[in-house]
Amino acid sequence: MKPINYIRESYNELVHKVSWPTKSELANSAAVVLIASVILSLIVWLMDLAFEEIMTIIYGALGKLF
Repeated sequence: MKPINYIRESYNELVHKVSWPTKSELANSAAVVLIASVILSLIVWLMDLAFEEIMTIIYGALGKLF
């Protein structure tokens, strides 16, 4: 009977004790996540460009030495 009690208690908690976000709260949260993702992806892209430029300079200098 323990699995049945677990299912009942889980259902009761899910229906009566969990506070679900409203549509506007959910939309705001989704917008925040979207904006943060775009910002982080831009930061990673800029870092990638910087490292590419640095490595091009280093390999170019090493190529002239050898």
